[in-house]
Amino acid sequence: MNDTTRPELPDHLSIDPRSPHHVAAVFEHDIGINFNDKERFDVEEYCISEGWIKVQHATAKDRRGQPMLIKLKGKVDAFYR
Repeated sequence: MNDTTRPELPDHLSIDPRSPHHVAAVFEHDIGINFNDKERFDVEEYCISEGWIKVQHATAKDRRGQPMLIKLKGKVDAFYR
């Protein structure tokens, strides 16, 4: 793939289409997230400048039936694969 056709990765990105931080053009390409120098495959949302990611809790649901998200703080790096 040519790097010039890929949109720039935003500072804050969510996979939930209802979120204001969802950018559909970014998800047309394969994205990777390194968290504390280890690649994570379960990231739902991230913010590079604030240094956090959100991942799903194993069993907890909110009142709308959506999985609860846990915020983990550390070094975040997003990249295209």
